[in-house]
Amino acid sequence: MNTDLFRNAPSSGYPQAFAVALARVFADEGGYSDQRNDPGGATKYGISQHQYPTLDIAKLTRDEAATIYYRDWWQRFDFGSLPDTVGGKLFNLAINIGPREASLCLQRALRACGHRVAEDGALGDQSRAAAQSADPAALAAALRSEAAGHYRVLAVSDARRKVFLEGWLNRAYE
Repeated sequence: MNTDLFRNAPSSGYPQAFAVALARVFADEGGYSDQRNDPGGATKYGISQHQYPTLDIAKLTRDEAATIYYRDWWQRFDFGSLPDTVGGKLFNLAINIGPREASLCLQRALRACGHRVAEDGALGDQSRAAAQSADPAALAAALRSEAAGHYRVLAVSDARRKVFLEGWLNRAYE
């Protein structure tokens, strides 16, 4: 395993919003999986061999996965700057469908809530400000709906992915 990836692990506890979001990701992703229909290849805790080709995915620990998620996802995309429920949901979606697609779901949800934001897939200042000012319950509901729609389109557009739809919809609506 490439231990350089874990050299800059936070020495103290993670922020509460990240810890809550990470627990949800671990629940959704589960342990080791190597399904032939999964384009990410072997995965463990949602960390894919495709994205991290130098890792021994089968030997990845939860602590190492947490370090990767905090550094490469939570901090990199600044999910903590969003309202907790939105930031946690977007983090979870980004891990599964990618940050651009997750941001598009958020932007569409914001538009459904009456906020005029660009649908560009970039989680920029305009989207962050709109998320901060949106009604939290309405935005959460709209984001769930947009995520479910995205997953349905994926399943219809590639028959090999249809096997994942039920789990994806559970993820979208939680």
